[in-house]
Amino acid sequence: MRAAVLHEIGQEKLEVLDDIETVGFGPGKVKIRVRATGLCHSDISAMNGVLPQPAPFIPGHEGAGEIIDVGDGVSGLSQGDRVLLCWLPACGVCPACKRGQTQLCLAGFMNAGTPNFKRPGGNSDVFGFAGTGTFTEEVVVDAGCAVPIPDDVPFDIAALIGCGVTTGLGAAINTADVAAGSSVAVIGCGGVGISAIQGARLKGAAEIVAVDPVASRREAALGFGATEAVSPDELADAKQRITAGEGFDYVFEVVGKSVTARTAYETTRRGGTLCVVGAGAMDDHLQLNMFELFFDEKRILPSMYGGGDVLTSYERAIALWRAGRIDLASLITHRVQLAEVNEALDQMRTGTSLRTCIEI
Repeated sequence: MRAAVLHEIGQEKLEVLDDIETVGFGPGKVKIRVRATGLCHSDISAMNGVLPQPAPFIPGHEGAGEIIDVGDGVSGLSQGDRVLLCWLPACGVCPACKRGQTQLCLAGFMNAGTPNFKRPGGNSDVFGFAGTGTFTEEVVVDAGCAVPIPDDVPFDIAALIGCGVTTGLGAAINTADVAAGSSVAVIGCGGVGISAIQGARLKGAAEIVAVDPVASRREAALGFGATEAVSPDELADAKQRITAGEGFDYVFEVVGKSVTARTAYETTRRGGTLCVVGAGAMDDHLQLNMFELFFDEKRILPSMYGGGDVLTSYERAIALWRAGRIDLASLITHRVQLAEVNEALDQMRTGTSLRTCIEI
């Protein structure tokens, strides 16, 4: 089958190959025909080495499709079921799961170091990003990664819910628990940032400032609920105008860099909340002095996968989408240009049913 492969970390282009095979199917596993996939910024971070990932690997962890085979011992799933892929399934028995913090379960990460694809010949192992790898026609995953979706949810919508939408909405609703009437700034307005904006709007924020260096993203953010959109250079002025210089009640950092996290901290009011949503590098350190940490009493809240039970978050996102409370159709067209990925996926789409949903 065909798949888009990154041969070495740091390469700028994916290569579309037609000799990829799935491996690992057996008890407790399912094989999924991928019908739609998204590109999340985490895929790019793995490609450029910010996030650890063995290579060669197939990017993609936002996906949806149909089950084409079910291994022994799998219950509740059948051939033909429509599913989205959960890249971080909960085991249900670890300490984090028992505490109800299923988003912190590490069981899913155990699969990331095991190849789930191969090529003919020697040294044939090919990994899937985050134990999945959806830039392909078929993928084998643990049964817990396959979450059934209702028939009325299109595959492209489901793929987005599988990561970006759940992460952004959850950061605003679960982690930060944005208060009605509050002021919010969102730094980084790709798909996750836009979802955080929609979450803040749902929670009743009065002011939502979208911050992004790309003009098209700023313009798009206004259509998703931002009350104002500014470039990073204009953020200080927005802080002064909107909050009289005090700072925003909530600031979401959705980039994953210490420099933007520091800006987010400085933009948050004393006693306010900085919510860190972007996944950054292990050697990129955020510096805070002990006096400001104590004196400002700002809450710093990281948000992993939306900061809540992902299965519940999926159901909530579907309900909100059905009710017209969040806009996911427009989110599919909210893109930036990433030529090398576009080219690879255009090639993959030729003659297949695979569709790319979103490029963040």
